Amino acid sequence: MSTTMSVSEARAALPAIIERVLDGEEVTLTRHGVAVAVVVRPDSLRARKADRVLAAAAEVHEVLEAGRRSALRSRTAMTSERADALVDHVRTTRALR
Repeated sequence: MSTTMSVSEARAALPAIIERVLDGEEVTLTRHGVAVAVVVRPDSLRARKADRVLAAAAEVHEVLEAGRRSALRSRTAMTSERADALVDHVRTTRALR
């Protein structure tokens, strides 16, 4: 369940808002009719973030699997000198951080 109230109303009703949120409700705060914040339980927020991260991981997994199934294009392989130069570049860049 979700409730919407203005920031002005929320100032006067903060203890009640906290109780509603503890009971699992979400409270959307508005200013001039525009939503500016949502008060939610921390565990609910963490679960939403975890869902997004897991969905992104699933997408990465799908891309990797598609790459594993596809044939490699034939092109000139990277020389060991070029590989060494790239590794040196990465190490130098990291050292500067």
